[in-house]
Amino acid sequence: VQLQASGGGLVQAGGSLRLSCAASGRTFSYYAMGWFRQAPGKERECVASITRNGVITYYPDSVKGRFTITRDNAKNTVYLQMNSLKPEDTAVYYCAARNTLIATFTSQHSYDYPHWGQGTLVTVSS
Repeated sequence: VQLQASGGGLVQAGGSLRLSCAASGRTFSYYAMGWFRQAPGKERECVASITRNGVITYYPDSVKGRFTITRDNAKNTVYLQMNSLKPEDTAVYYCAARNTLIATFTSQHSYDYPHWGQGTLVTVSS
């Protein structure tokens, strides 16, 4: 699968952005998906993940209540709605995918995802 992330940009603190990740192929519904971010000098971290069918999601405490991951399997796309953005959310955001037969699989670990998009930069100004 090939992944194409988009939707990044410059936003003021308190603002919102919606990231999209479009996947190629006809088997998107077999992929668990995740959104990760990496700020300069920091490790890559998961900000959201979602199961194949979208039923189960995961968020770390740092974004819980502000970020929402959803997916549209008919459009081969996963989204990350980011609200109440903070300067510390500034990072390059990546989408990631893992083909799995397990409907309940979701992971916040980058090593669980073999497929990665190119990243989209989100800059939040104070």
